[in-house]
Amino acid sequence: MDLDRLKHQAIRIHGLYDELNRRERGRVWTRSEFMLGFMGDVGDLAKLVMAEEGARANPGGRAALEHELADCLWSVLILAHLHNVDLEHAFDRTMAGLDKKISARLAHEAPAT
Repeated sequence: MDLDRLKHQAIRIHGLYDELNRRERGRVWTRSEFMLGFMGDVGDLAKLVMAEEGARANPGGRAALEHELADCLWSVLILAHLHNVDLEHAFDRTMAGLDKKISARLAHEAPAT
């Protein structure tokens, strides 16, 4: 997965949404409104994951789950863009920190016998 390619694609689609919203509503979403939209997508994703596990009906099937995961990834990419976050650098730094923290805990905890 080429994060840079995905980021550019996401930004292009975000620009199209901005243009559409300007035409239809005379304004674009604020960063806060965009975050609220993302929260709605996460809620939709939660329902689809439950459906994938058999806990809910899923009339959209697997395609709906794939679509919502892609929507959520798009939102994360755009939120990073809107807040000037180098997502690749932040991800690498966060994963390195988690690796170190988890590995240290595993090294200090004796396995149960």
